[in-house]
Amino acid sequence: MPVLTVNRKAAFDYEILETFEAGIELLGFEVKSVRAGRMSLIGAFAIIRKNEGFLINAVIPPYQATNTPPNYDPSRSRRLLLHAGEIKKLVGLTAERHLTLLPLRVYTKGPRIKVELGLARRKKKYDKRGLIREREDQRSIARAMRHGEGGDRPR
Repeated sequence: MPVLTVNRKAAFDYEILETFEAGIELLGFEVKSVRAGRMSLIGAFAIIRKNEGFLINAVIPPYQATNTPPNYDPSRSRRLLLHAGEIKKLVGLTAERHLTLLPLRVYTKGPRIKVELGLARRKKKYDKRGLIREREDQRSIARAMRHGEGGDRPR
């Protein structure tokens, strides 16, 4: 199950509550581009409309610019393949609790390309500051352990 693309910003900006796996409906040249690792999930999100899931703002540049249709839009909406029960659950959770549906990573599962969707709640600014402070503390502790008790390198 090789991972093709990861949305790193989602884990920093959002608190992921639950994850779902969905297939994604792509055109042939888009599949080649995604397998080459050229997909971007920055700013992408998923929505449920008329009992169907859609991936919005995910950018997939053409694999070969000369062989793509002239009216191709790299950031077009792509249909997500979900079970009916999952769609009903997601509709209820996103509407009732004001949660966002984000793509976390894109990976292959056999011959298919799958998207891991996360049901997320946006973090507050002070939550992000605490996370940054914890990371810096862990780095300084690791640095101190590597270079002796003093914490600074000998000069």
